[in-house]
Amino acid sequence: MSERAFETRFCTHCATPLALIEAQEDGGAKARLRCPACGWTHWNNPTPVLAAVVECVDRGGRLLLARNAAWKHRMFALITGFMEAGETPEGGIAREVLEETALEVRATTLIGVYDFQRMNQIIIAYHVQAVGEVHLSPELAEYKLFEPADVLCWPAGTGYALADWLRSRGHDPRFIEMPARSS
Repeated sequence: MSERAFETRFCTHCATPLALIEAQEDGGAKARLRCPACGWTHWNNPTPVLAAVVECVDRGGRLLLARNAAWKHRMFALITGFMEAGETPEGGIAREVLEETALEVRATTLIGVYDFQRMNQIIIAYHVQAVGEVHLSPELAEYKLFEPADVLCWPAGTGYALADWLRSRGHDPRFIEMPARSS
């Protein structure tokens, strides 16, 4: 499914087609998708996404990377998920790790915040120390455990978080080339 498939084109209040309309905002005039009938504005703000560098403390400190079941390529990445209303980012990443891997998070440390403009997301990345037996949710196809020195980063959102975490541990991150995206 293309990224444009989720584009907002109609007013969520009255179903009128949205139009690019300029209006005065705090910072001056700004063109946004707005409803010409009722004035509703589609702000199109980035979505907060949580990501975890999962360190399996009961598996010698190896890192768990997983492959999403929907991905065509056999790429392994961080555990990620959307933050839900009413939860803290730390609580949200612990929930995501538990839901997707059945691992119990024992400690969380913020790595950083990364923009991922291609998906209109802000990534809040954590290093989590987790324990337990891995049982993947249907969302994930498989996982691998890596020694930190052996993991390869990718040149996009969560890959930069992984690289920053590796640097903080004295490792020089190595990057892979991403497979070409199909249209």
